[in-house]
Amino acid sequence: MTDRLFGLPEEAFRFTVPRKGLITKTEIRVLSLAKLDLGPGQTLWDVGAGSGSVGIEAARLVPDLSVWAIEKDEEDYGCLQENIRNFDLTRRMNPVFGKAPEALRKLPKPHRVFVGGSGGKMADLLDFCWGEETHPGIVCNLATVENLAEVLSWAKSRRIEPDILHVQVGRGQPIVGLHRIEALNPVWIVSLFAKEEKKTSEEEGRA
Repeated sequence: MTDRLFGLPEEAFRFTVPRKGLITKTEIRVLSLAKLDLGPGQTLWDVGAGSGSVGIEAARLVPDLSVWAIEKDEEDYGCLQENIRNFDLTRRMNPVFGKAPEALRKLPKPHRVFVGGSGGKMADLLDFCWGEETHPGIVCNLATVENLAEVLSWAKSRRIEPDILHVQVGRGQPIVGLHRIEALNPVWIVSLFAKEEKKTSEEEGRA
C-alpha cells in the first residue's frame, strides 16, 4: 500500500499477471474518476472490477461513498478481496462474485456506475444500469472499437449525448543512458449522463 492520496501506481494493487493483467492504468483511472463526478453518500457500482483499483481509489477519495465491486473471474476476485483488505476498506467496499447484469439485481440502486468490463453483454448491462426512472451517471473504459461502437449505438438509441475522451498515454523509459517513450494501449472513456444531471453538474461547477 502507498500513502499517496490520489493516482495510485499499479504496483499498489495485487492483480493477475500476465494472463489477465488488465488493471486500469493510473492515468486512465485518474481521468475516469474525474468523469464519474462522485459525491459523499453516493453508491458506486464498479462493474468488471478486476483488482478493484477504480473502486478503491474512489472509496479513499470520497467520504461515505458505498462501493459495490462486481467481478466474475475467480482469480481476479481473489485479488479484489485482498486489495480491499489491504486498503482497510472492508466497511465501505462490497465485493460481489458474479457476472453482470445478473449479479447486479439485488444490489442497492447506484448513483454512479463504472464499467471496466462487460463480459460480452454491453448493451444488456447498460440497459440494466440505466434503469427506467432514475438514471445513474455511467462511465465506460473501452479498449476495442467494437465495444466503443456498441456503447455509442446504445447511447444513440436512448437519445443520450455521450462525452467521448480518447486517451493515449506514453511513459518515459530509460534506454542506454537516455530515455524513450513507451506507449500504453489507447483507451476510450465514454461518459453517459442524463441531460438533467449533466446540466446540474455544470451549473455547480460555475458556482
